[in-house]
Amino acid sequence: MKLETERPVRRPGESGARPEISAISNRELQVLESHLSYRKQRAGPGSNRELSTKWKCDIPPETSPRKEAVSFATFSRRLLLALLIFAVSATTPLAAQEKRKVIIDEDCDGPGGTCAQAVLALIQSSETDVLGITIVTGDAWRDEEVQHTLRLLEIIGRTDIPVVPGAAFPLINSKEFIARWETLYGKLIYQGAWNYASRHPVHGPAEIPPMPEGAPTTKAPTEDAAHFLLRLVHKYPHQVTIYEGGPLTNLALAQSIDPEFASLAKELILMGGSLNPQTDDPEFTLTPRHEFNLWMDPEASRIVLHAPWPRIVVTTVDISIKTKMDQDLISQIGKSKYPAAQYTAKYAEGNYLWDEIASVAWLDPSIIIKWKKLYFDVSIDHGASYGDTIVWTEDTRPHMGERMVEIQDDLDKPKFYKEFVDLLTRPTPPATNHASQ
Repeated sequence: MKLETERPVRRPGESGARPEISAISNRELQVLESHLSYRKQRAGPGSNRELSTKWKCDIPPETSPRKEAVSFATFSRRLLLALLIFAVSATTPLAAQEKRKVIIDEDCDGPGGTCAQAVLALIQSSETDVLGITIVTGDAWRDEEVQHTLRLLEIIGRTDIPVVPGAAFPLINSKEFIARWETLYGKLIYQGAWNYASRHPVHGPAEIPPMPEGAPTTKAPTEDAAHFLLRLVHKYPHQVTIYEGGPLTNLALAQSIDPEFASLAKELILMGGSLNPQTDDPEFTLTPRHEFNLWMDPEASRIVLHAPWPRIVVTTVDISIKTKMDQDLISQIGKSKYPAAQYTAKYAEGNYLWDEIASVAWLDPSIIIKWKKLYFDVSIDHGASYGDTIVWTEDTRPHMGERMVEIQDDLDKPKFYKEFVDLLTRPTPPATNHASQ
């Protein structure tokens, strides 16, 4: 049997004539037909690929007039091409399914609350590979936050994710300094671990009050957060997203140890900063540029915001206060039987969805319907503006190392709520093997 071609027939002895070869074996024909059939099935009815695929199952005998046998070299090239196309088609779905690597830097006071819910949203997505959770003092002290995070992962069955302790104190700022600052510039409503606790009295950095969800049995690794961050971005250069939901001390330490840290990451997703929130919330009405995550460690914020990240995306107070973890949302989540949903419903607080917007919008940017780009920084002047957010346009910026960032300005709230509820009410994805990290 021979394959037909559409070239003019050359008789033996004519110019350019090629000797005919023996018939293609049944095995060779089956291999070629199988690859062509695969491509036809993939192309879909009536596609250009299908229309241009010309082949016959009923190939005429070798002696049929005006037909020329395909040379062995031509056949080999066509077969190789078919195999290459098949290989690309077979591997493309696997590439598309490769998970998005992320390290979560958080101040999980817990149980429940915005930090834990943002962590859950990222873990619950089938698209993510959470390489680790690094912990920094913020809403609570670091050691207490580590315990709450370890216990959260036990409850949802994801103890494969390491919880890595980071900075217990800011680089320069301190509770004592702010107490003196307040005598000059007025009281600050919220200072995180320094003046707030929801289920127990305010305490010191080494104390861990009784945990309503139960104490964890798993332990944190001995590695510190800064070196963990550095090791992972070097292991997976330009692949790891850094999600920041707390003060920026851990990231600043990593950047100070290794100036390549930010440039080796894929991007920084930051919940932080405040521009001009439209609200009657007393925390922001008279101090609209004050936001806790940037304020807790302004010097660290400055280091991070001046680092060479390929991309920075910012969720500010302005968009966060448009959301609310109300009772209806809690009830929807509580209908699910899965551990993440039951944990959330049991410990949820009626607060803004600060960190959750940043996490869900990273998973699905389409929930954000309005953006703006501005140059973005934080004041490290130790006067009245200490820790305030500063922004400029291209025409007004001082050219002192400030970076342009992508700021979320408005969101499709129903779509955000729907996706948030869906993430927290589904089964938790199975553990990932991080033993080699």
